[in-house]
Amino acid sequence: MTLERFCVNSKKEKMDIKHYMNDLGIRARNASRAMAKADSAAKNLALSLIAAAIRCEANALRAANELDLAAAKASGMEAAMLDRLTLSDKAIASMAEGLEQIVSLADPIGEISTMKYRPSGIQVGQMRVPLGVIGIIYEARPNVTVDAAGLCIKSGNATILRGGSEAIHCNQALAKLVKEGLAGAGLPADAVQIVETTDRAAVGELITMPQYVDVIVPRGGKGLIERLMRESKVPMIKHLDGICHVYIDDKADLKKALDVAFNAKCHRYGTCNTMETLLVARAIADQVLPKLAELYATKEVELRCDLAASQILSNYPHLKNATEEDWSTEYLAPILAIKVVADMDEAISHINDYSSKHTEAIITEDYSRAMRFLREVDSASVMVNASTRFADGFEYGLGAEIGISNDKLHARGPVGLEGLTSLKYVVFGHGEIRQ
Repeated sequence: MTLERFCVNSKKEKMDIKHYMNDLGIRARNASRAMAKADSAAKNLALSLIAAAIRCEANALRAANELDLAAAKASGMEAAMLDRLTLSDKAIASMAEGLEQIVSLADPIGEISTMKYRPSGIQVGQMRVPLGVIGIIYEARPNVTVDAAGLCIKSGNATILRGGSEAIHCNQALAKLVKEGLAGAGLPADAVQIVETTDRAAVGELITMPQYVDVIVPRGGKGLIERLMRESKVPMIKHLDGICHVYIDDKADLKKALDVAFNAKCHRYGTCNTMETLLVARAIADQVLPKLAELYATKEVELRCDLAASQILSNYPHLKNATEEDWSTEYLAPILAIKVVADMDEAISHINDYSSKHTEAIITEDYSRAMRFLREVDSASVMVNASTRFADGFEYGLGAEIGISNDKLHARGPVGLEGLTSLKYVVFGHGEIRQ
């Protein structure tokens, strides 16, 4: 069925969307059964074909992206969102490379682990299996279409992709290449379906179809995630926002501190793993903050400082006094909150109070402090002497990521292949009966 068949007129559109989404769900469920038994060779062939097509059709993808960018600029889209929407040559190459990296990863499906004999004589283990049908809702980023499709294919799942209206042309162009790759490998094209309407009612239907959809993965702004948390009848793998911290310890190497704190904020502003709050130990604040301010000034970063930091940086041109709200704000912009803390105890306490549990980093040469920071900071990714910008599935060697989870159940941190699977118990016997 096609969307046009359903969308006859505005009065019937809501009912038509319901039927349209129901049809997608049925086809996805059927495709998921075929994907669950697909062998690694077929899945890897599909991924390789898609990667080759992305490289071959780079000009067409850029042209589709230009249509989306023109509409987004005309609508007054913010710079951070435009950055996410832009499909550069590097981004196109990264999408293809990400698929090829997924090909090189071991197929988790069917893997049996933790086998052990029981006193009864039976052997008990766990087998890794697909989740089934994964609904993915995302805004602005067209690369998510490929990352999500690739991970779902390799993990034996079917997926329904609902990208944002601002990326509709590019998403449709990418989805076409994905379907062609699936068909070329003898796999069902319905294993990856893109919602072709931008009507918000489609989201409402997708998140209330537990009979067809097993998991929802939302990738978008806080408003979208909050709406889905209120309305969804399907379990979710999610994070609300990325309030990430870097703590510069008084045992830090100064060069490492400058490099990491600058990169964590200024490499890209509009990503969830960008540092939003910088914490500096009081003992070295006078040494570190003026040098960092010089670096931030080159990017015209606005610094929102507590009293101690404000006194040190009183001559900085883009300085504001921090408010309580700043410690719990994801700016996604050239704005940084800075707080001087007494020591690591205060830093850890601040992070655990205000963090969104996404990613935090410590800069220190003290091994004991580093290990304590790793143990005590309650976030999905915790780093030592590295930029928070590394909190990414591609950088972690997952091939790509379907999203980041700061939940504690099922999956945490960048969600790759294993995060899209579940475990079931398997038992091998020799005719044993329970006494």
